[in-house]
Amino acid sequence: MVLLTLRYLATGSILQVVGDFINVDKATASRVITKVIRSIARLHPQFIKMPSTPQELNNVKQGFFNISRFPRCIGALDCSHIKIISPGGQNPEIFRNRKLFFSFNIQAVCDSTLKVQDIVCRWPGSSHDSTIFKNSRLRARMENREFGEDSILLGDSGYAVKKYLITPLQNPQTRAEHLFNESQIRTRNPIERCFGVIKRRFPVLAIGIRCKHSKSRSHCMVACSVLHNIACMMNEPELEVTAEIEAAIEFANGINLDLGPQWGNGVTGNNIVRFNLINEYFLRLL
Repeated sequence: MVLLTLRYLATGSILQVVGDFINVDKATASRVITKVIRSIARLHPQFIKMPSTPQELNNVKQGFFNISRFPRCIGALDCSHIKIISPGGQNPEIFRNRKLFFSFNIQAVCDSTLKVQDIVCRWPGSSHDSTIFKNSRLRARMENREFGEDSILLGDSGYAVKKYLITPLQNPQTRAEHLFNESQIRTRNPIERCFGVIKRRFPVLAIGIRCKHSKSRSHCMVACSVLHNIACMMNEPELEVTAEIEAAIEFANGINLDLGPQWGNGVTGNNIVRFNLINEYFLRLL
């Protein structure tokens, strides 16, 4: 049962082909895969979690700091689209994204080693990244300062800048602002790599999930993240992929570029945190 499920995740083949692997019917393969994927997904509290203890927080911050000297970061935040077949029902078009195929828009946070720390798998493809974050439990936890008063996340320009979510400047002017942008982008890069590595390890996420049951699709995404984290813990090497899978990964990852509002550089409201980082930290590095 486990081998059949791993073959499905690692190939993205149709169920009939996967079932032929152990000489079972398509319906049997579907039941087996659903059962195993749900069992793996239930392990997510053990393997997918934000840092909680002071030691864990310090280790994560140090890992990000070692990339490009960006301070206080506990996670890189972004979204990626996972292709699905038409879900049917009364409102299938809400799953159609900007590239005109059906998908889930998955939000994830990772650390500097590419391990997934938080994942949200319930939003249709038409949802914008900022909407998903605004309605996530992670946002509430960050606002309640569960991870410390100075902890921050890094996101792209599709998100609104917050005291706990730092985005790059749209029009950097000074040397300190350019240095801030360069450091922010490099430090945020692990989440882009994380999505790419997961889709390479589990091409079913790049080629597309063909099951119709919405919960099974969500469980599939969580299960792949659990297995990815285990692979990271075991120092498993990244796998080579075909040109077809590589093209699917790049196509899905490029959907939400520059779709969000363009937030200015003014020193008001939540921008004060970003302004202080630039003038109290990055200016001193010059």
